[in-house]
Amino acid sequence: MTYNMEKIKHMAQIEKPASVSDKEKNLVIHIKDVRKSFGDNHVLNGFNLKLHEGENLVVMGKSGSGKSVMIKCLVGLMQPDSGYIEVMGQEVNTLDQGQLDALRADIGFLFQGSALYDSMTVRENLEFPMRRHKEKLGNVSDTRPLVLEALENVGLAHTMDLMPAELSGGMKRRVALARTLILKPKVILYDEPTSGLDPITAKEIIELMRSIQRKYNTSSLIITHDVDCARVISERMILLVDGINYAEGTFAQLSASTDPKVEAFFKK
Repeated sequence: MTYNMEKIKHMAQIEKPASVSDKEKNLVIHIKDVRKSFGDNHVLNGFNLKLHEGENLVVMGKSGSGKSVMIKCLVGLMQPDSGYIEVMGQEVNTLDQGQLDALRADIGFLFQGSALYDSMTVRENLEFPMRRHKEKLGNVSDTRPLVLEALENVGLAHTMDLMPAELSGGMKRRVALARTLILKPKVILYDEPTSGLDPITAKEIIELMRSIQRKYNTSSLIITHDVDCARVISERMILLVDGINYAEGTFAQLSASTDPKVEAFFKK
């Protein structure tokens, strides 16, 4: 997509300037000029993204804007038509299935609907990724200490023997985060982490995300429609519009913009 000069000037004004420390930080994810179309539907039109080590980066976009497609391309579930995707120093599109599986073991994914297995207890849900990725954790004879540690991190040690049906929506989200933490990922992808939660529970989940980031120095890519979540959790934001990273900057910078396409994200 070709930018006009007015758009380029606008993006230059609101994009967060790169400081020396920013440049020196290790890049954990680098997406460059990624394009993906489905017939005449051009979903991604040259999307760019950089996530640094220990950073909380929020991506906001309207429904159908390409956020899910971008995430699927990022973890190798979908092939982009063109462009470059690097995760933790590995070019995703060049990896075979075994290499992809190993890379995914270092990427935590908190699904929007929690995606717990209804027929398994909380403990069995947390043990599942341990069985799938034995090459990372080794042959663990006693899983209880690791499961307990992960549950304690989210304040739910007492739920170990409960079934998902016995948990509230917020508790399910916490257990899903505990399951993500069991493999000690270097990157966590959050897909609408506060969606469907009441305001109090949503705040608790946001604070939990911040606590996890501080404790483990994880790099987090957060997909959200929740402006309050973005305001609290983000160190930097990207607005996905027309298939591109239309605007980038801090919450304060973007929320102060007079560009109609940017303002639309912050109107209540």
